[in-house]
Amino acid sequence: MLPSSFSSSSFLLISFFFFLLFLPTSYSLTKPTNATRRHRQLSINYYATSCPQLEQLVASVTAQQFKEAPVSGPATIRLFFHDCFVEGCDGSILISSKPGTGVLVEKDAYDNRDLAAEAFESVRKAKVLVESKCPGVVSCADILVIAARDFVHLAGGPYYQVKKGRWDGKISKASRVNSNLPRANSTVDELIKLFKSKGLTMEDLVVLSGAHSIGFAHCEHFVNRLYDYGGTKQPDSAIDPRLLKALKMSCPRFGGNTDIVTPFDVTTPFTFDNAYYGNLEAKLGLLATDQALFLDPRTKPLVQAMGKDRQKFFQEFAAAMEKMGSIGVKRGRRHGEKRKDCSMHMS
Repeated sequence: MLPSSFSSSSFLLISFFFFLLFLPTSYSLTKPTNATRRHRQLSINYYATSCPQLEQLVASVTAQQFKEAPVSGPATIRLFFHDCFVEGCDGSILISSKPGTGVLVEKDAYDNRDLAAEAFESVRKAKVLVESKCPGVVSCADILVIAARDFVHLAGGPYYQVKKGRWDGKISKASRVNSNLPRANSTVDELIKLFKSKGLTMEDLVVLSGAHSIGFAHCEHFVNRLYDYGGTKQPDSAIDPRLLKALKMSCPRFGGNTDIVTPFDVTTPFTFDNAYYGNLEAKLGLLATDQALFLDPRTKPLVQAMGKDRQKFFQEFAAAMEKMGSIGVKRGRRHGEKRKDCSMHMS
């Protein structure tokens, strides 16, 4: 559901003929026990007194990052998803393992292996700047939430208020990642079940999938759809023939370049909009999980509704991001910490 972003080095390897081929004539993702823990005193004005310039400080970093490395946008939004779905929105994805200890943290997990460095760098830079003005006050978890919102807006999506007050988590274990993240070939039933375990609805699933309006995936996440879908020895019949041909040129069955990436949204890949949903109706979904949302009768009407009304999508997306941002929130020194360096626990 949320496979890979891409690094700046692989940016030049994108197959730009996708954009020409499908360019329209006009543009119209913790533990289940944490899922029920709601906002836990989160507030838009949480730092109004202790760090009133917080959002402007983070914005200065995200704007520069987006200009210098546009991949920072989708990469940081993805990082936010991966943080919230494992242990809750507590910055545990940002922890780096200590050399020589043999202890693997979330960042080391196989499912997180291709999280783009630009996302971590965006948060690191923002944290350094914030610490210089408001030392020991703002959590890394809150900075990640704010940065993700900023990048949504910078890419053309909605600007929405972010509730703050999260503390950073004290636990980060690679072993807790696999069962808490969607797969690129998850069924709709599996997705609904996973989202429900986080306190999110089927509607939230469809709306948050709209984050694939921007971002890219490596071939490994969809190559089975091109050559041997479901063990049939045939391509997935739910792929438009033009897209299938283009994808095969970029992603051979064997021996392809592992750095090649392809946009989730083949029509407006660099703009956060609702074209993603129209693509699903036109059989232009990249991942099996994306296309499945249109094929399943439970989620199809939601896909169609989001595809028809961009403003409705923006409103629903903002609400779903706030809801997801409340998963497994940590509060107080018993359950959390306020890291000075986002990659290191305080003790």
